Amino acid sequence: MKKSLVCVLLVAAFMLGYGFSRLTSPMDDVPRVTGIGGIFFKAKDPAALKTWYSTNLGMRMVQSGSNFQWYQGADSTKKGFTLWAPFRETTKYFLPSEKQFMINYRVVKLDALLLKLKAAGIFPADTVESASYGRFVHLMDPEGNKIELWEPNDVEYAKLGTIVSK
Repeated sequence: MKKSLVCVLLVAAFMLGYGFSRLTSPMDDVPRVTGIGGIFFKAKDPAALKTWYSTNLGMRMVQSGSNFQWYQGADSTKKGFTLWAPFRETTKYFLPSEKQFMINYRVVKLDALLLKLKAAGIFPADTVESASYGRFVHLMDPEGNKIELWEPNDVEYAKLGTIVSK
């Protein structure tokens, strides 16, 4: 009887511990979007617009725009970044979309996410490209918006020495 009770208690403790760990641990094993990596939009004069935002709103600029640094909720010691970037209104980077903007989404498990999307009949607009600070690929949403998926390497991104708006 004592052995049975001990076994039941051990199994119950294991199940409670496992259940609690699943509720409190991040879903890093699930391919998904985790946040906004960047907001890109077309502008008549990106340099003048960056100057205006810097002067009037205090955004610190780099060549591409303004980097916002934040800390990841699941691990508050890890930095994350979101880029605000105006592009020339004549840019071809947003094609085949004719929209004035493009959103960059931070993702985990990019390869698994692409497999999931392909199974749903959603195919990338290009091939996955790699940089030291992450991997990128583009999709078109049902309304013709081009979106960018970024599997970031925030440690390498931080090493680029970017000036950040906090």
